Amino acid sequence: MTHLVLARRLLPLLALRSLILLGLALLVSAAPGLVPPATAQPIAFETKARAAILLDYRTGSVLFAKEPDLRLPPASMSKLMTAYMVFDAIRAGRLSEEDELPVSEAAWRTGGSKMFVKVGDRIRVGDLIRGVIIQSGNDACVVIAEGLAGSEAAFARQMTEKARAIGLTGSNFANSNGLPDPDHWMTVRDLAILARRLIVEFPDYYSIYSEEEFTYQNIRQFSRNPLLRSGVPGVDGLKTGHTEEAGYGLVASAQRDGRRIILVMAGLGSEKERAQESARMLEFGFREFEEQVLFRAGQTVEQARVWLGEQPTVPLVPAEDVAMTVPRGAAPGLAMKAAWDDPVPAPVTKGQPLANLTVSAPGQEPVVVPLVAGDDVPEASWFRRIWSLGMFYVGSLV
Repeated sequence: MTHLVLARRLLPLLALRSLILLGLALLVSAAPGLVPPATAQPIAFETKARAAILLDYRTGSVLFAKEPDLRLPPASMSKLMTAYMVFDAIRAGRLSEEDELPVSEAAWRTGGSKMFVKVGDRIRVGDLIRGVIIQSGNDACVVIAEGLAGSEAAFARQMTEKARAIGLTGSNFANSNGLPDPDHWMTVRDLAILARRLIVEFPDYYSIYSEEEFTYQNIRQFSRNPLLRSGVPGVDGLKTGHTEEAGYGLVASAQRDGRRIILVMAGLGSEKERAQESARMLEFGFREFEEQVLFRAGQTVEQARVWLGEQPTVPLVPAEDVAMTVPRGAAPGLAMKAAWDDPVPAPVTKGQPLANLTVSAPGQEPVVVPLVAGDDVPEASWFRRIWSLGMFYVGSLV
Protein backbone atom coordinates (compact mmCIF):
# COMPACT_ATOMS: atom_id res chain seq x y z
CA MET A 1 0.00 0.00 0.00
CA THR A 2 1.44 3.41 -0.96
CA HIS A 3 1.87 6.24 1.55
CA LEU A 4 -0.84 8.22 -0.32
CA VAL A 5 -3.42 5.43 -0.05
CA LEU A 6 -2.59 4.88 3.62
CA ALA A 7 -2.93 8.58 4.30
CA ARG A 8 -6.36 8.71 2.63
CA ARG A 9 -7.59 5.82 4.73
CA LEU A 10 -6.29 7.41 7.91
CA LEU A 11 -7.75 10.90 7.34
CA PRO A 12 -11.24 10.02 8.70
CA LEU A 13 -9.56 8.48 11.72
CA LEU A 14 -7.53 11.66 12.27
CA ALA A 15 -10.71 13.76 12.12
CA LEU A 16 -12.35 11.46 14.68
CA ARG A 17 -9.23 11.73 16.83
CA SER A 18 -9.45 15.55 16.73
CA LEU A 19 -13.09 15.48 17.83
CA ILE A 20 -12.27 13.12 20.69
CA LEU A 21 -9.40 15.36 21.81
CA LEU A 22 -11.58 18.45 21.63
CA GLY A 23 -14.20 16.83 23.83
CA LEU A 24 -11.58 15.71 26.34
CA ALA A 25 -10.06 19.19 26.38
CA LEU A 26 -13.40 20.76 27.19
CA LEU A 27 -14.08 18.28 29.95
CA VAL A 28 -10.72 17.82 31.56
CA SER A 29 -8.11 20.25 30.18
CA ALA A 30 -6.11 20.37 33.41
CA ALA A 31 -3.04 18.78 34.91
CA PRO A 32 -3.09 17.62 38.54
CA GLY A 33 -2.33 20.15 41.26
CA LEU A 34 1.39 20.38 42.01
CA VAL A 35 0.85 21.08 45.71
CA PRO A 36 -1.93 19.83 48.02
CA PRO A 37 -4.81 22.27 48.64
CA ALA A 38 -4.17 25.05 51.14
CA THR A 39 -5.35 24.49 54.69
CA ALA A 40 -4.04 27.55 56.56
CA GLN A 41 -6.54 30.20 57.67
CA PRO A 42 -6.53 33.75 56.21
CA ILE A 43 -5.38 36.64 58.38
CA ALA A 44 -8.29 38.52 59.95
CA PHE A 45 -8.28 42.28 59.33
CA GLU A 46 -10.92 45.01 59.35
CA THR A 47 -11.09 48.59 58.11
CA LYS A 48 -13.52 51.48 58.46
CA ALA A 49 -13.25 52.20 54.75
CA ARG A 50 -16.32 51.51 52.63
CA ALA A 51 -14.06 49.80 50.09
CA ALA A 52 -10.36 48.97 50.16
CA ILE A 53 -7.71 46.86 48.47
CA LEU A 54 -4.09 46.08 49.28
CA LEU A 55 -1.99 44.91 46.32
CA ASP A 56 1.57 43.65 46.11
CA TYR A 57 3.18 45.59 43.28
CA ARG A 58 5.59 42.96 41.94
CA THR A 59 3.55 39.79 42.23
CA GLY A 60 0.10 41.31 41.75
CA SER A 61 -1.18 39.36 44.78
CA VAL A 62 -4.24 40.86 46.47
CA LEU A 63 -3.38 40.86 50.18
CA PHE A 64 -6.69 42.29 51.40
CA ALA A 65 -9.92 43.33 49.73
CA LYS A 66 -13.20 44.80 50.94
CA GLU A 67 -15.81 45.50 48.25
CA PRO A 68 -13.05 45.77 45.62
CA ASP A 69 -15.47 45.87 42.67
CA LEU A 70 -18.05 48.26 44.13
CA ARG A 71 -18.58 51.27 41.84
CA LEU A 72 -17.91 54.43 43.82
CA PRO A 73 -17.37 58.13 43.10
CA PRO A 74 -13.56 58.40 43.09
CA ALA A 75 -13.34 62.18 43.49
CA SER A 76 -9.81 63.41 42.74
CA MET A 77 -8.38 59.90 42.72
CA SER A 78 -9.67 59.72 39.14
CA LYS A 79 -6.99 62.31 38.25
CA LEU A 80 -4.64 59.32 38.08
CA MET A 81 -6.39 58.50 34.82
CA THR A 82 -6.01 62.09 33.60
CA ALA A 83 -2.29 61.89 34.32
CA TYR A 84 -2.09 58.52 32.55
CA MET A 85 -3.63 60.10 29.45
CA VAL A 86 -1.03 62.88 29.46
CA PHE A 87 1.90 60.49 29.96
CA ASP A 88 0.55 58.24 27.23
CA ALA A 89 0.31 61.18 24.82
CA ILE A 90 3.91 62.17 25.62
CA ARG A 91 5.07 58.57 25.10
CA ALA A 92 3.29 58.48 21.71
CA GLY A 93 4.99 61.72 20.64
CA ARG A 94 1.74 63.69 20.42
CA LEU A 95 2.71 65.97 23.30
CA SER A 96 5.78 67.20 25.13
CA GLU A 97 6.38 68.83 28.49
CA GLU A 98 7.41 72.02 26.72
CA ASP A 99 4.16 72.35 24.77
CA GLU A 100 1.83 75.09 26.00
CA LEU A 101 -1.95 74.71 26.30
CA PRO A 102 -4.40 77.64 26.41
CA VAL A 103 -6.67 78.42 29.36
CA SER A 104 -10.35 78.84 28.51
CA GLU A 105 -12.96 80.59 30.59
CA ALA A 106 -14.52 77.20 31.34
CA ALA A 107 -11.23 75.98 32.83
CA TRP A 108 -10.80 79.20 34.84
CA ARG A 109 -14.33 78.93 36.26
CA THR A 110 -13.95 75.28 37.37
CA GLY A 111 -14.61 75.01 41.10
CA GLY A 112 -12.96 73.00 43.85
CA SER A 113 -9.21 72.62 44.28
CA LYS A 114 -7.28 74.89 41.92
CA MET A 115 -3.93 75.45 40.30
CA PHE A 116 -5.18 79.07 39.83
CA VAL A 117 -4.87 79.31 36.05
CA LYS A 118 -5.86 82.57 34.32
CA VAL A 119 -8.05 83.04 31.24
CA GLY A 120 -5.94 83.55 28.12
CA ASP A 121 -2.73 82.20 29.64
CA ARG A 122 -0.75 79.44 27.95
CA ILE A 123 0.69 76.92 30.39
CA ARG A 124 3.52 74.43 29.94
CA VAL A 125 2.39 70.82 30.00
CA GLY A 126 5.13 70.12 32.57
CA ASP A 127 3.55 72.68 34.92
CA LEU A 128 0.05 71.34 34.27
CA ILE A 129 1.21 67.83 35.22
CA ARG A 130 2.38 69.10 38.60
CA GLY A 131 -0.74 71.19 38.95
CA VAL A 132 -2.82 68.01 38.60
CA ILE A 133 -0.66 65.70 40.72
CA ILE A 134 0.53 67.95 43.54
CA GLN A 135 -2.09 70.70 43.73
CA SER A 136 -4.96 68.49 42.54
CA GLY A 137 -6.06 71.35 40.32
CA ASN A 138 -9.49 70.81 38.78
CA ASP A 139 -8.83 73.76 36.51
CA ALA A 140 -5.54 72.24 35.31
CA CYS A 141 -7.41 69.05 34.38
CA VAL A 142 -9.84 71.00 32.20
CA VAL A 143 -6.96 72.78 30.45
CA ILE A 144 -5.45 69.38 29.64
CA ALA A 145 -8.79 67.91 28.54
CA GLU A 146 -9.56 70.77 26.17
CA GLY A 147 -5.99 70.83 24.87
CA LEU A 148 -5.89 67.12 24.06
CA ALA A 149 -9.46 66.42 22.98
CA GLY A 150 -11.11 69.77 22.20
CA SER A 151 -13.62 69.49 25.05
CA GLU A 152 -13.86 67.92 28.45
CA ALA A 153 -16.71 65.65 27.33
CA ALA A 154 -14.60 64.30 24.46
CA PHE A 155 -11.64 63.80 26.78
CA ALA A 156 -13.82 61.89 29.27
CA ARG A 157 -14.90 59.56 26.48
CA GLN A 158 -11.26 59.00 25.58
CA MET A 159 -10.47 58.29 29.23
CA THR A 160 -13.16 55.61 29.35
CA GLU A 161 -11.96 54.04 26.10
CA LYS A 162 -8.36 53.96 27.32
CA ALA A 163 -9.47 52.55 30.66
CA ARG A 164 -11.17 49.65 28.89
CA ALA A 165 -8.07 49.09 26.77
CA ILE A 166 -5.78 48.75 29.81
CA GLY A 167 -8.08 46.46 31.76
CA LEU A 168 -10.07 48.84 33.97
CA THR A 169 -13.45 47.13 33.70
CA GLY A 170 -15.16 48.97 36.55
CA SER A 171 -14.55 52.58 35.52
CA ASN A 172 -16.52 55.21 33.63
CA PHE A 173 -15.54 58.86 33.29
CA ALA A 174 -17.75 61.90 32.83
CA ASN A 175 -15.07 64.54 33.40
CA SER A 176 -11.32 64.98 33.81
CA ASN A 177 -11.14 65.88 37.50
CA GLY A 178 -13.57 63.76 39.52
CA LEU A 179 -16.12 66.43 40.38
CA PRO A 180 -19.48 64.76 41.24
CA ASP A 181 -21.38 63.27 38.34
CA PRO A 182 -23.71 60.23 38.37
CA ASP A 183 -21.90 58.81 35.32
CA HIS A 184 -18.44 59.08 36.89
CA TRP A 185 -17.26 56.07 38.89
CA MET A 186 -14.36 53.73 39.58
CA THR A 187 -13.66 50.70 41.76
CA VAL A 188 -10.78 50.44 44.23
CA ARG A 189 -9.51 47.47 42.21
CA ASP A 190 -9.31 49.61 39.07
CA LEU A 191 -7.53 52.36 40.98
CA ALA A 192 -4.96 49.85 42.25
CA ILE A 193 -4.41 48.47 38.74
CA LEU A 194 -4.06 52.00 37.38
CA ALA A 195 -1.55 52.97 40.08
CA ARG A 196 0.50 49.89 39.27
CA ARG A 197 0.48 50.72 35.56
CA LEU A 198 1.62 54.29 36.25
CA ILE A 199 4.61 53.00 38.22
CA VAL A 200 5.50 50.33 35.64
CA GLU A 201 4.95 52.32 32.46
CA PHE A 202 6.07 55.80 33.47
CA PRO A 203 8.87 55.52 36.06
CA ASP A 204 10.36 58.86 34.98
CA TYR A 205 7.14 60.64 35.93
CA TYR A 206 6.24 58.60 39.00
CA SER A 207 8.67 60.58 41.17
CA ILE A 208 6.36 63.61 40.84
CA TYR A 209 3.89 61.84 43.13
CA SER A 210 6.38 62.12 45.98
CA GLU A 211 6.94 65.88 45.56
CA GLU A 212 5.43 67.66 48.55
CA GLU A 213 4.88 71.14 47.09
CA PHE A 214 4.60 73.14 43.90
CA THR A 215 4.49 76.90 43.27
CA TYR A 216 2.58 78.44 40.36
CA GLN A 217 1.65 82.12 39.92
CA ASN A 218 3.59 82.76 43.15
CA ILE A 219 1.09 80.57 45.00
CA ARG A 220 2.79 77.82 46.99
CA GLN A 221 0.66 74.73 47.52
CA PHE A 222 1.36 71.42 49.23
CA SER A 223 0.51 67.84 48.34
CA ARG A 224 -2.70 66.61 49.93
CA ASN A 225 -1.25 63.13 50.50
CA PRO A 226 -1.04 62.89 54.32
CA LEU A 227 1.33 59.93 54.24
CA LEU A 228 4.14 61.90 52.57
CA ARG A 229 4.60 63.91 55.76
CA SER A 230 3.39 61.38 58.32
CA GLY A 231 6.59 59.48 58.92
CA VAL A 232 5.22 56.24 57.48
CA PRO A 233 8.39 54.69 55.98
CA GLY A 234 8.71 54.28 52.23
CA VAL A 235 5.62 56.21 51.06
CA ASP A 236 6.19 57.89 47.68
CA GLY A 237 2.72 58.44 46.14
CA LEU A 238 0.02 58.70 44.88
CA LYS A 239 -3.27 60.66 45.21
CA THR A 240 -6.02 61.65 47.63
CA GLY A 241 -9.66 62.34 46.88
CA HIS A 242 -12.56 63.97 48.70
CA THR A 243 -16.06 65.17 47.97
CA GLU A 244 -19.09 65.18 50.23
CA GLU A 245 -20.59 62.37 48.17
CA ALA A 246 -17.42 60.23 48.00
CA GLY A 247 -16.05 60.77 51.49
CA TYR A 248 -12.29 60.65 51.98
CA GLY A 249 -10.19 58.34 49.82
CA LEU A 250 -6.56 57.64 49.07
CA VAL A 251 -4.37 55.78 46.60
CA ALA A 252 -0.98 55.20 48.22
CA SER A 253 2.19 53.28 47.51
CA ALA A 254 5.17 52.50 49.71
CA GLN A 255 8.41 50.61 49.21
CA ARG A 256 10.52 48.86 51.86
CA ASP A 257 13.40 46.41 51.51
CA GLY A 258 12.68 45.82 47.83
CA ARG A 259 8.94 45.24 48.31
CA ARG A 260 6.30 47.70 47.11
CA ILE A 261 2.67 47.73 48.21
CA ILE A 262 -0.22 49.65 46.65
CA LEU A 263 -3.18 50.65 48.83
CA VAL A 264 -6.55 52.09 47.83
CA MET A 265 -9.20 53.16 50.35
CA ALA A 266 -12.52 54.92 49.71
CA GLY A 267 -15.47 56.22 51.70
CA LEU A 268 -13.75 57.21 54.95
CA GLY A 269 -15.32 59.76 57.29
CA SER A 270 -12.55 62.32 57.84
CA GLU A 271 -9.00 63.34 56.96
CA LYS A 272 -7.81 61.98 60.28
CA GLU A 273 -9.51 58.64 59.74
CA ARG A 274 -8.02 58.42 56.23
CA ALA A 275 -4.50 59.06 57.53
CA GLN A 276 -4.81 56.58 60.39
CA GLU A 277 -6.46 53.77 58.41
CA SER A 278 -4.06 54.02 55.47
CA ALA A 279 -0.97 53.97 57.71
CA ARG A 280 -2.38 51.00 59.63
CA MET A 281 -3.14 49.02 56.48
CA LEU A 282 0.29 49.62 54.96
CA GLU A 283 1.94 48.41 58.15
CA PHE A 284 -0.28 45.32 58.04
CA GLY A 285 0.79 44.57 54.48
CA PHE A 286 4.52 44.82 55.17
CA ARG A 287 4.38 43.06 58.54
CA GLU A 288 2.14 40.09 57.79
CA PHE A 289 3.13 39.07 54.24
CA GLU A 290 6.21 37.87 52.41
CA GLU A 291 7.05 37.11 48.81
CA GLN A 292 7.63 33.51 47.73
CA VAL A 293 9.33 32.75 44.41
CA LEU A 294 7.78 29.53 43.12
CA PHE A 295 9.45 29.11 39.73
CA ARG A 296 12.23 30.99 37.99
CA ALA A 297 11.85 32.16 34.40
CA GLY A 298 12.45 29.23 32.07
CA GLN A 299 12.11 26.59 34.81
CA THR A 300 10.01 23.59 33.79
CA VAL A 301 6.66 23.47 35.56
CA GLU A 302 5.13 20.54 33.62
CA GLN A 303 5.62 18.51 30.46
CA ALA A 304 2.83 18.62 27.86
CA ARG A 305 2.34 15.83 25.33
CA VAL A 306 2.80 16.86 21.69
CA TRP A 307 0.62 15.40 18.93
CA LEU A 308 2.55 14.42 15.78
CA GLY A 309 5.75 16.19 16.84
CA GLU A 310 9.42 15.24 16.51
CA GLN A 311 9.53 15.05 20.32
CA PRO A 312 6.77 13.44 22.39
CA THR A 313 6.60 16.28 24.95
CA VAL A 314 7.38 19.97 25.38
CA PRO A 315 8.31 21.67 28.67
CA LEU A 316 5.88 24.28 29.98
CA VAL A 317 7.82 27.19 31.51
CA PRO A 318 7.07 30.72 32.77
CA ALA A 319 8.50 33.60 30.75
CA GLU A 320 9.17 35.48 34.01
CA ASP A 321 9.68 34.46 37.62
CA VAL A 322 6.49 33.16 39.22
CA ALA A 323 6.05 34.66 42.68
CA MET A 324 3.21 35.18 45.11
CA THR A 325 2.96 37.27 48.24
CA VAL A 326 1.47 35.21 51.05
CA PRO A 327 0.98 35.40 54.83
CA ARG A 328 4.27 34.75 56.59
CA GLY A 329 4.71 31.03 57.16
CA ALA A 330 1.90 30.09 54.77
CA ALA A 331 4.09 28.87 51.89
CA PRO A 332 3.40 25.17 52.62
CA GLY A 333 -0.32 25.88 52.11
CA LEU A 334 0.04 27.10 48.53
CA ALA A 335 -1.91 25.22 45.87
CA MET A 336 -0.90 25.24 42.20
CA LYS A 337 -2.54 23.79 39.11
CA ALA A 338 -1.46 24.01 35.48
CA ALA A 339 -4.14 23.72 32.78
CA TRP A 340 -3.80 23.29 29.01
CA ASP A 341 -5.37 21.57 26.01
CA ASP A 342 -3.81 18.10 25.86
CA PRO A 343 -2.10 17.07 23.62
CA VAL A 344 -0.52 20.13 22.04
CA PRO A 345 -0.51 19.89 18.21
CA ALA A 346 2.83 20.24 16.45
CA PRO A 347 4.56 22.38 15.37
CA VAL A 348 5.32 24.19 18.63
CA THR A 349 7.43 27.35 18.76
CA LYS A 350 9.57 28.22 21.77
CA GLY A 351 7.84 30.98 23.73
CA GLN A 352 4.39 30.05 22.36
CA PRO A 353 1.67 30.47 25.04
CA LEU A 354 0.29 27.04 25.87
CA ALA A 355 -1.03 26.92 29.43
CA ASN A 356 -2.02 28.81 32.56
CA LEU A 357 -0.70 28.19 36.05
CA THR A 358 -3.13 29.11 38.84
CA VAL A 359 -1.59 29.73 42.27
CA SER A 360 -3.85 29.98 45.32
CA ALA A 361 -3.18 30.95 48.93
CA PRO A 362 -5.52 30.97 51.95
CA GLY A 363 -7.85 33.96 51.99
CA GLN A 364 -6.40 35.51 48.81
CA GLU A 365 -7.49 35.81 45.24
CA PRO A 366 -5.76 33.29 42.93
CA VAL A 367 -2.94 34.50 40.69
CA VAL A 368 -2.97 33.20 37.09
CA VAL A 369 0.38 33.07 35.27
CA PRO A 370 0.80 32.13 31.59
CA LEU A 371 3.14 29.26 30.71
CA VAL A 372 4.92 29.06 27.37
CA ALA A 373 6.73 26.38 25.39
CA GLY A 374 10.28 25.91 26.62
CA ASP A 375 11.53 24.43 23.32
CA ASP A 376 10.75 24.25 19.62
CA VAL A 377 9.02 21.04 18.57
CA PRO A 378 8.74 20.72 14.78
CA GLU A 379 6.23 18.51 13.06
CA ALA A 380 7.29 14.92 12.76
CA SER A 381 8.48 13.66 9.40
CA TRP A 382 5.88 12.30 6.99
CA PHE A 383 6.91 8.73 7.73
CA ARG A 384 6.83 9.30 11.48
CA ARG A 385 3.36 10.86 11.30
CA ILE A 386 2.06 7.90 9.27
CA TRP A 387 3.68 5.54 11.79
CA SER A 388 2.08 7.37 14.76
CA LEU A 389 -1.34 7.33 13.10
CA GLY A 390 -0.93 3.67 12.30
CA MET A 391 -0.01 2.89 15.91
CA PHE A 392 -3.08 4.80 17.07
CA TYR A 393 -5.25 2.84 14.61
CA VAL A 394 -3.80 -0.48 15.73
CA GLY A 395 -4.21 0.51 19.40
CA SER A 396 -7.85 1.40 18.84
CA LEU A 397 -8.54 -2.09 17.51
CA VAL A 398 -7.00 -3.90 20.45
